[in-house]
Amino acid sequence: MSVSSGGTGNRGPRTGKAQAESAPRSAVPGPRSPVPDPASFRASIPAAFGRVAVLLGGTSSEREVSLNSGSNVLEALLARGVDAQPVDGIPALAQALVEQRFDRVFNVLHGHNGGGEDGIVQGLMEAFKVPYTGSNVLGSALSMDKIRTKQVWLSLGLSTPRYARLAAGASANEIHAAAQQIGLPVIVKPANEGSSVGISRVFDQAQLEEAVVLAARYDGALLMEQLIEGDELTVAVLGDTALPSIRIVPKGQWYDYNAKYVADDTQYLCPGLEGDAEVQIRQLALDAFRAAGARGWGRVDVMRDRSSGQLYLLEVNTAPGMTSHSLVPKAARQLGIDFEELVWRVLEQTL
Repeated sequence: MSVSSGGTGNRGPRTGKAQAESAPRSAVPGPRSPVPDPASFRASIPAAFGRVAVLLGGTSSEREVSLNSGSNVLEALLARGVDAQPVDGIPALAQALVEQRFDRVFNVLHGHNGGGEDGIVQGLMEAFKVPYTGSNVLGSALSMDKIRTKQVWLSLGLSTPRYARLAAGASANEIHAAAQQIGLPVIVKPANEGSSVGISRVFDQAQLEEAVVLAARYDGALLMEQLIEGDELTVAVLGDTALPSIRIVPKGQWYDYNAKYVADDTQYLCPGLEGDAEVQIRQLALDAFRAAGARGWGRVDVMRDRSSGQLYLLEVNTAPGMTSHSLVPKAARQLGIDFEELVWRVLEQTL
């Protein structure tokens, strides 16, 4: 079907050699129940949150998606009676924190380099001792870096596609050697970006250099990884619970930017798997999420090999989209959690 380009990524190790994936196993302990217990969420009234900044926009390549997500979150909070205001970007937030205008922050700033998923804005909020949604500095920075996330997963025996790190200025020899070591077909993408920007699927050697040029338009290292042909799935995490998986069926060949944010003909099947397979993917997502140091809420992207049924971890998104096409709200809705309630529960974790 398709290969996920996912949400986010950041810098990587210095080696250009492909890494062999390990056999999957649950290496990080965690709760096994796939269904959220309503009692696990704190009861609260709007006044308990104080003044809330909805951090959106910024200057990353994902600015437009973030503005869309943030607008939806702000509307949901206001509808629930929360005193919330939009704040566009990190400099504006820094000024607001200096002026002590907010009691907590709902972070829907996507991406890096002016986005809110690389640990920088988390460090700012930690310095001001202001509670915020989502992962802390370590979890954000590690999850943003697709390559280092893979290294952590492999060290714990969690399966992820074979890969190689390439510098933006990699020579033709280095590019072709990496592809030969991994084996075609491959995916080439920036290691630091999300929302499917700068990504190419490569099926023959002639396409490799063009794919690297496209990915190198963005900052940081490049990731070349084994293309897993099969079902693309994603699992949302809310607190300590994995929500039902979603299987993504785009009308085109793969789930690109247009299929994610523009097209209305992409199918989302929830739950994406059945029986033991569904239990397995939810536990795998929890293991992967915790291994990356993530917390609060997020999303884990997974591929399921069409031939073997093997699950392969792709990446963790620590500030998922909240647009009309976004996946976390779709998974929550499967459990009867509407958008306003989802936003409330995410913010509730800052109390």
